[in-house]
Amino acid sequence: MTTENKELEFTQKVTASQGIIHKVCRMYCDDDEHRKDLFQEILIQLWRSYASFRGDSKFSTWMYRVAINVAIQDFRKTKKKQQLFFQTNQFKEKPDDLVNTIDDEHLQQMHKAIAQLNKIEKAIIMLHLDDTPNEEIAKIIGITQNYVRVKMNRIKVKLRKTLAN
Repeated sequence: MTTENKELEFTQKVTASQGIIHKVCRMYCDDDEHRKDLFQEILIQLWRSYASFRGDSKFSTWMYRVAINVAIQDFRKTKKKQQLFFQTNQFKEKPDDLVNTIDDEHLQQMHKAIAQLNKIEKAIIMLHLDDTPNEEIAKIIGITQNYVRVKMNRIKVKLRKTLAN
């Protein structure tokens, strides 16, 4: 395959699944500028590692894994600079105007509760809320399916406790 064909194939696949990158960036970044930087960093890393994509899993699974790993690395770098990065995360994006105030309040409470989870728990709940099967979550995160189920149960308990307070 020529370099030009490889670039075209990569661009088509990433364009078709770019929502994954946006979700990861929204989940791990509070600031619009930081989100844009992380988006670019994820794209760069996807391109660099594209040659290593063997097709053993779906492209979207591989893309989630790369995106989450880049976001976690970015988090570690940012954490050194700013200790309160996730604690101040308020998910500033406004929901659709069609959502009524009760739903809006519940959504804000849920976002605040998710913001209190650790980086792996955030990734798992994001994938779960995106209706990703446990088998695929396990591949993306790099853990067993059983551990995904265990983690999901623990996450649900944490979220219930947080929302109850």
